[in-house]
Amino acid sequence: MLLLCFLQLFLASLAFVYFSKAFGGAYMKSSITQIERRFDIPSSLIGVIDGSFEMGNLLVIAFVSYFGAKLHRPRLIGIGCLIMAAGSFLIALPHFFQGPFKYETSLSHSNTDNSSESILPSCEKAAGSSMWIYVFLGNMLRGIGETPIMPLGISYLDDFSREENTPFYLVGILGPMFGFMLGSFLAKIYVDIGSVDLDTVTITYKDSRWVGAWWLGFIVTGTVILLSSIPFWFLPKSLPKQGQEQSKSKSTELSTVAEQENFLPEENQEHEDKEKPVTFKELAKDFIPSLKRLFKNGIYSLMVLTYLVVVNGFIGMITFKPKYLEQVYGQSASKAIFLIGILNLPAVALGIITGGFVLKRFKLGVIGAARVSFGASVASFCLLAAQIFINLVCKYPTLKSIDEGE
Repeated sequence: MLLLCFLQLFLASLAFVYFSKAFGGAYMKSSITQIERRFDIPSSLIGVIDGSFEMGNLLVIAFVSYFGAKLHRPRLIGIGCLIMAAGSFLIALPHFFQGPFKYETSLSHSNTDNSSESILPSCEKAAGSSMWIYVFLGNMLRGIGETPIMPLGISYLDDFSREENTPFYLVGILGPMFGFMLGSFLAKIYVDIGSVDLDTVTITYKDSRWVGAWWLGFIVTGTVILLSSIPFWFLPKSLPKQGQEQSKSKSTELSTVAEQENFLPEENQEHEDKEKPVTFKELAKDFIPSLKRLFKNGIYSLMVLTYLVVVNGFIGMITFKPKYLEQVYGQSASKAIFLIGILNLPAVALGIITGGFVLKRFKLGVIGAARVSFGASVASFCLLAAQIFINLVCKYPTLKSIDEGE
């Protein structure tokens, strides 16, 4: 009974932290264009800032995955949440150091009619403010803090729960959708709310010069991540395997009192041997050989390369698609972010839920799961490739009318 309570607590805590990290990550994506305008930096630099999350993740992922699996995993996840929260607060810090935002007043017209002609692509230029370094470092901290959540959380479930239940435990969380919804909402609120008289602001959120309250979202997401760390400090380092506890209790009931007295000291001795602490030197000694064995595995290496290709395409699309909708189709930042969140991310959540249900329902093994993944990837590629032709069809009448007008 106690085991079940701890597993349920860990599962609920892990679900909350998954929501929190996805919530913060999606909000970061939604605020990219706002940060670019606020600090007056080029798109190439904003790409580096956005990539700092992966930089921080790569710095420690191998060490955390290897050493963390042998240490107190729940507390390491809690520490990671604290680091992520600190990174979110650090990103918001420049707002309190900078003066009021000053937008250009020399533009002859604004984007009040949502027309694409009123938005011109930004040219490459030098960064207008060096405060972007706080955003870079804060996002890198977020990447470092997020590292233990996925590998240690999944391994903890796999070690102490029934194998057939694990896929259902990892049902997708709707954090990304809430993150984009928050980004869409805050994009309509002026960046200096609370410190300037809004009656003196002559532009609206539909104007291409508008900057929303991007910093406020990082305070919100940082607070949520901070709260998600609390339960992990009260979880034990290890638990008996789910199902083994009941079998042990049944076998104990069938044994006599004398047999129990003879058995328990031996069991305790074995338990003490298993719980004997391992020194850091002993752990580090096998680190490099373990990495070599891992990368000699052809299947693992192929999975890593596949994941790199998939994530590279998805991250690039989800990061710069709002800006593309703004500049090419003349949408406001708020509407572009809203469209990304309400259309793309529910489909991702549905795919995760469906995948977990299929694995659970048909009890698919490694080969079956690989086939499902391959089929979904092919279908995704075909649908994404179709966007190229749809874009050409939509643009052709416009281009043709321009040529005839000339």
